[in-house]
Amino acid sequence: MSNEAERILVVHLPGTDGLCTGCQAWWSRLTPYPCWQVDWATSWQGRSVTAALLGGRA
Repeated sequence: MSNEAERILVVHLPGTDGLCTGCQAWWSRLTPYPCWQVDWATSWQGRSVTAALLGGRA
């Protein structure tokens, strides 16, 4: 997994109110969790794992 994807997943966590804590802290946005950054990071992670299993590169 890329360092960027790891950092996103560590910071953008669901809050008790169902909003993304990373978006609130960094940009003062009230964004529902999962935000688009989490969607990107998890899809990148899935593509990377799939490519590694099939012998390719992500």
